[in-house]
Amino acid sequence: MRKLSVVACLLFLANQLVYAQKLSPEAREFVTVDAPTVALTHVRVIDGTGTAAREDQTVVLFGGKIASVTDAASANIPKDARVLDLSGKTVIPGLVGMHDHMFYPVGGRMYGEMGYSFPRLYLAAGVTTIRTTGSVEPYTDLHLKQQIDAGEMAGPHIHVTGPYLEGAGTWALQMHPLAGPDDATKTVNYWLDEGVDNFKAYMFITPGELSAAVIAAHKRGAKVTGHLCTIGFREAAALGIDDLEHGLLVDTEFFPWKKVDTCRDDPKGTEFLSKLDVQSGPVRDMILDLVRRHVAVTSTLPVFEMFVPGRPSIQQRVIDALSPEAQAEFLANKVRSADPASLRKRYGSEVSPWTAAFQKEMEFERAFAKAGGVLLAGLDPTGMGGVIAGFGDQREIELLVEAGFTPLEAIHIATANGAQYLGESDRIGTIAPGKQADLVVIKGDPSKNISDIENVETVFKDGIGYDSAKLIESVRGHVGSN
Repeated sequence: MRKLSVVACLLFLANQLVYAQKLSPEAREFVTVDAPTVALTHVRVIDGTGTAAREDQTVVLFGGKIASVTDAASANIPKDARVLDLSGKTVIPGLVGMHDHMFYPVGGRMYGEMGYSFPRLYLAAGVTTIRTTGSVEPYTDLHLKQQIDAGEMAGPHIHVTGPYLEGAGTWALQMHPLAGPDDATKTVNYWLDEGVDNFKAYMFITPGELSAAVIAAHKRGAKVTGHLCTIGFREAAALGIDDLEHGLLVDTEFFPWKKVDTCRDDPKGTEFLSKLDVQSGPVRDMILDLVRRHVAVTSTLPVFEMFVPGRPSIQQRVIDALSPEAQAEFLANKVRSADPASLRKRYGSEVSPWTAAFQKEMEFERAFAKAGGVLLAGLDPTGMGGVIAGFGDQREIELLVEAGFTPLEAIHIATANGAQYLGESDRIGTIAPGKQADLVVIKGDPSKNISDIENVETVFKDGIGYDSAKLIESVRGHVGSN
């Protein structure tokens, strides 16, 4: 490692002192590593590129960035470095969560902002950058971002999404129904002026409104994703959308009963989609069209898994994080999802279509990635309430492996692909000299046992190390209340 001049070192130390003063006591209580130079020694490195893990490495952090990554035997560790022996542990890039809301369902189709618990849980799980992918309280999200950036609270880097771009007929009381293309253009420009940097179109938006929103966003360098219903994936791609949320299980274009520019909840849809041929025919054509138009797809397998009877095993850490009211509501919802009478009432059968549909979604995501599509990773902490910030991001990676990706491919999807979409590949997403020191220290080897992804010990954000367990403990019983 090249030696720094005395002047450079003094300037850097002065900058570090200024930065340290910016961390509030609330944020600093979770910090375990804060030094001008840090050396992570004898650590296994999974760099996020998809290549094999490298054993016995030394990663030197300097000034909030990665200074070097070398074999431990030949590493040149600066004399003033804080040295951490991480033998038997793994470091991966900070996760980039691409469907990571700041809200949670609180009943009655309403959503409450989790401004206290979610930033801490995302960071604790190793998620150092998020895209909120739809906001019900965009001003709150912007203020949270500002406080985190100022060091007033612990949390990830946030790309704030504007309020949902929704059309008339929406079921959601917290969303503004657009009045037409002009309103879509006005809404996009207003919120770009307020500081958001991307948008999400929602279920009832019309083609004209989506087109206007995409044009307005692209004029100013912003992107648009969508959880769509009135509009199918291929039509949205033709209109210029950049990303599509959730995958095959929300694409209505294949329904024989589909009417132009309409959206309706049809229980038959899940079973119908579960029987589609992904490898040929219309679905294959759709995949190739998305790839040709460079439209990404965001995987949110955890929120779908919750609807599958018998899945997943409910973790105690999830229950512990929920408020008593949220615990009761979630567990009741989970029981109801497998109740024969409830299934018969909704689907006309006591066999849930979600078991087959979930596997079909996994098959679709594999086929999309194999065809050259950019698959992103998220969690979507909505649904029946069992998917929560951070823990769901880790579960997403595990489910990608179950879907057929290797652990290294799944980590690549959850890190480098998100950075690529956000236009931040030069800063985050992989471990390399010059990149931002956003890293996750894991006990174990997730390249061999993906469940080790849950064993997070320390999360480095901008070179500052945060205690994962302490962050989690600080929000015990809060999710569902704040």
